[in-house]
Amino acid sequence: ALPGEPALAYNTVLTTLRILEQKGYVRHTKPREGRAFVYRAVVGRKQVSRNAVRHLIRRFFANSPELLVLNLLDDGDLSQQELRNIRNLLAEGEK
Repeated sequence: ALPGEPALAYNTVLTTLRILEQKGYVRHTKPREGRAFVYRAVVGRKQVSRNAVRHLIRRFFANSPELLVLNLLDDGDLSQQELRNIRNLLAEGEK
């Protein structure tokens, strides 16, 4: 049998947290006791998601949200319910 997913290496996690801190997504504090830092999110999930989508659009879709949406629709993996939800959101945006 194959082993389960390997645990993340300490250095990998630390590097990721440092990068996130440099970008302003997290901050750390040092408790009075112990050696470990405590990291806390500075930016909310919604803002991070929005920033990630903007980056994705800039990097892969020539800064065009339309190209992103067309790519998603062309992919064919959307369910009928997802397509209905998209149509409803578009209709609300036109109002």
